[in-house]
Parts: sequence; C-alpha cells; structure tokens
Amino acid sequence: MTGPTDLAFDPWDPAFVADPYPAYARLRARGRVIRYEPTDQWLVPRHADVSALLRDRRLGRTYQHRYTHEQFGRTPPPPEHEPFHTLNDHGMLDLEPPDHTRIRRLVSKAFTPRTVERLRPYVHGLAGELVAALVRDGGGDLLTDVAEPLPVAVIAEMLGIPEADRAQLRPWSAAICGMYELNPSEETAAKAVRASVEFSGCLRELIAARRKEPGEDLISALIAAHDEGDRLTEQEMISTAVLLLNAGHEATVNATVNGWWALFRNPGQLAALRADHALVPSAIEELMRYDTPLQLFERWVLEDIEIDGTTIPRGAEIALLFGSANHDPSVFTAPDRLDLTRGDNPHISFSAGIHYCIGAPLARLELAASMSALLERAPTLSLAAEPERKPNFVIRGLEGLRVEVV
Repeated sequence: MTGPTDLAFDPWDPAFVADPYPAYARLRARGRVIRYEPTDQWLVPRHADVSALLRDRRLGRTYQHRYTHEQFGRTPPPPEHEPFHTLNDHGMLDLEPPDHTRIRRLVSKAFTPRTVERLRPYVHGLAGELVAALVRDGGGDLLTDVAEPLPVAVIAEMLGIPEADRAQLRPWSAAICGMYELNPSEETAAKAVRASVEFSGCLRELIAARRKEPGEDLISALIAAHDEGDRLTEQEMISTAVLLLNAGHEATVNATVNGWWALFRNPGQLAALRADHALVPSAIEELMRYDTPLQLFERWVLEDIEIDGTTIPRGAEIALLFGSANHDPSVFTAPDRLDLTRGDNPHISFSAGIHYCIGAPLARLELAASMSALLERAPTLSLAAEPERKPNFVIRGLEGLRVEVV
C-alpha cells in the first residue's frame, strides 16, 4: 500500500494541487500502477497505459450494465443522492455499450460538425464583444469576463435555453461537477442533488415546449433524432443536455485561464504567439497538454486485468492520471517545457476510445476564438495579480485571473 507521504501525491494538499507535476514524475518512476489507499484506487500515471486502458473493454465507466452493486462488492449510493445519479447515470459519459452506443449514435445525428460550424460566426462575434468590453475597462477578471461567459452562452444558444434561464447554468454546473472530485462531502452531494433537480426541471419544461414548437436548436434536434424507430427518452435528452453543458464549458473555461496563466509564466512563448497568430491551433493543443483541465478519469475493473505483473481485481477502481500522462517524457520531449510549436502532441486531454469528447471540435473553436480575440484586441494584456488555484484536484482551474490592458 502506498500513502500520500510516500509519493507526495495528495489531492487534498494545496501545495500538490498548485503543482502536481513533480509528484507525477515520482509516480511514473515508481511504476505503471500504484495502489493508493486514501481513495481506494489504483493510480495509472504513464501515457501508454492510460491511452490503452481508455480503450480496454475490461474497464467501464459503470458496472451496472453487468453487475448489481452487491455482485460488484460496492455499496449502493444513498437514496437521498438519487436525483444526481439519475441525471448522471443516463448521460453518455457514464454509460457503456449497448446503451452508450445507442445514445451516442442518436446524439451524433444532432451534434454534427455542421452544427458546430454553423456556430462559428456567433462564437467569434461573442468572443470579440467580450474582449472589447475587457479592453474598454482596462482589464478585469479573464475568468468571469471572457473565459466563463463565452462557452456558457454558446452551449445555451446551441441548446436553445432561453436568456432568462441562463444565469443559473454555471452555478448548477459547478454544483453538479463537485461530485466528480475525490471523496466528495455530504454538503457537496446535497448541493449537487439540488442542482440536479432544478436543472432537470428547467430542461423538462424546455423539452415540452420544443415538442409543441420545434426550433433550430439542439434540444429540438435531440427530440427529432431517431434510428430505426429508436429515439432518446426524455431522461436521456435531459442527461445529454446537462452533460453537453457541464463538459462543454467546464473544460473550456479552465483551459482558457490555465492556458493564459501558463503564457504569463512563459513570456518568451507569449511573445512568439503575439508575433505569429498562426500558432494559435498548436498553442491550444500544447496548453491543454501542459496544464490539463481534467486531471483524472476513473474506470471500474469489470474483469481481472494485469498491469506490469500486478493483478487488478474485478470490482476495483482505476484512476487514469491524464495530467501525468500528458507529461510523460517517453512520449513528449522536455514535457515540463511549454512549447507552442510542438508538432507531435498526442495529448489525451479529450480522452480516447468510445468516450472521446464529442464536443472537442466545439471546445477547440471556442478556445481559438477567445485566444485570437485577445491577441488581436488586447496585445498588451498582462497579469495584474497572482491567481489562486481552486482547491479542486480532478477539475483543475483558477479562482480567477486578474489582467490589465494598458
């Protein structure tokens, strides 16, 4: 058994959360899989293993398609958490085939590349407006003024959520995502349950309205999506919409502020980017690798597997360390160096396998729009105050990022 003092891996330690990458190097040196008692998980830190296990069908995001809680040796969640689990467990991210296959196929009929491309003028226009306001004010909080409102507005526009209901989207999302941290508290669970009930109620009303009067939005498209007579249930539509909102903006918000904080700490790279805006696409990929927005992704072991001579038994949980994999020197040359020109960049920030992020094209569009707008309209953007890290480990972000435009 390995404890936090052995490896400096302690997801509740602010110093570790501020910079987990040295601890990841120790984990990779220790081996391919390490038992970690505080979370009752097996940590997997190396890129090759994380990439392979994301595609390994002996692992699953859920086990309930094959086993009951009791058969799997797990305790069912408390009844009072039921609204959260109903919402969460009907989304693609936490399903396995055949349900995952069916729902992803139906959602893909609505969430097409054409749908994303149609949003391009809106995304770039909104990014430009947000940055223009930041410039007029001489600066502000990059998180609340640009990084947050852009993807929230885009996904709300995409789903067709009325303006009057949009203010609650970010608080609901933050409350629900609290449950994805390691060993969440009962207070966190209660907030997630309340948000799940309220968010689901809002979407249920919207779905009912769109059934009567379909629009050009994604909710209408999800209602219409069918395959050989099969359609999404109302709960599947609700869970899909919540997943698209939560995953569709949490990662983008954090990638934006993590990325600019990294640029401010690497002035040579920022100067190169300002000199050549054509670097934006490779910069986005490198910044997502360099300070990964989602640090850990969990999998249940559905059948005994062996990793480097260690048998991981059925019923165990594996923690795939995305942040560590993205800094693996066997894959990335000088991984702790920010290099916006990095060409070969097989980062796994969008996951891999059947659960590869369906919203990755939209996230890239949003990140490129905000970065391009900031480079063009705020060429003197600079850091105004040292930021604080959020205490969360799994979903990695900042409390804010104060900037100024001189």
